[in-house]
Amino acid sequence: MTATSLPTPVGYSLPLSPSGTSAMITPPPWHFAGDVIMVDYRVDPDAAARFLPPGLDLGPDPGAAAAVFAEWQWCSESGAELADPATCQFTEFLLLIGCSHEGRPMARCPYAWVDQPVPLVRGWIQGMPKQFGAIHQTRPKPVGVAGQRPAPGERFHGSLSVSGRRVAEASVKLTGLADEPPVLHTVPLVHTRYFPAWTPEDEPVSELVTSEVTGVEFTPVWRGEADLRLFDVLDGDFAALAPVEIGAGYVFSYAETLQGGRLLGS
Repeated sequence: MTATSLPTPVGYSLPLSPSGTSAMITPPPWHFAGDVIMVDYRVDPDAAARFLPPGLDLGPDPGAAAAVFAEWQWCSESGAELADPATCQFTEFLLLIGCSHEGRPMARCPYAWVDQPVPLVRGWIQGMPKQFGAIHQTRPKPVGVAGQRPAPGERFHGSLSVSGRRVAEASVKLTGLADEPPVLHTVPLVHTRYFPAWTPEDEPVSELVTSEVTGVEFTPVWRGEADLRLFDVLDGDFAALAPVEIGAGYVFSYAETLQGGRLLGS
C-alpha cells in the first residue's frame, strides 16, 4: 500500500488516528450528574454588560449573577468512561451572568475553571472559557458526624484556587427546601465559540451559540443563608464581577444530557 492510499487519520477531536479512538473528546451526547453548591448574588450591571458580546443584553434582571461549585461524573453515550473514575470525574467552578438574547432569558459564563483536561478541552469546543484550577467542596454523605446531609442548619462550603492563590470561596447554611431551583441554573447557557486565526489568510472563528440540553433532573433543592467572596488576585476584569450584594445559597444534585449546540449569531 502506498502512502497516498493510506486511510486518513480521523477523530471527533485531536489527536487524530487511523480509527479515531485516540481522540481526546468523544462526540456528544454527553451525560452529566453532579452535586452543586450555588450562590446567587448581584454584580454591578455596568460591569456585567462589558462581558456581553453583540446580540446579548442584560435582560429582565440586570446585575443578576451566580457562583457555582460542582462535582461531576460524566459519560458518553456508551457509558464506557464510568469504568474509569479518573476519566469520568471532575470538579468545576463557574461564574454566571444573567442576560437575554432576543428577549429569551439566558445565562452567560464569563469565567470557568476545571481540574481535568477533558472537560477543559470539551468546554472550549462548546465555547466555555475554561481554565485549570483547584476546586474543592463539601461532599454530602448519608452517614457519620462528618457527613453533611441536606437538612436545616447544615453548612456546605466551596473554594477555588488558581496557581496556588485563593480566588473564590463560598458557604451556605441551609434553612429549608426551596420552592424551585435557582433561576440561573434553569435558563440556557450562551457561549462564544472563539478560535484565533492561525495562518495569514484566516479569520478568527467567533460564533454565538447556546447549548441543547435534555434529560434535566433536580433533586429537592435546599436553600440557605450564603456568603461569597471573590478575591482580587487575578486581574481587574475578574475583580469587576465581585458581589455588590449576596443573595441565597443552594445545595442540590443535578443531571443533564448535553446534545450539542445551536448557532445564535455571529
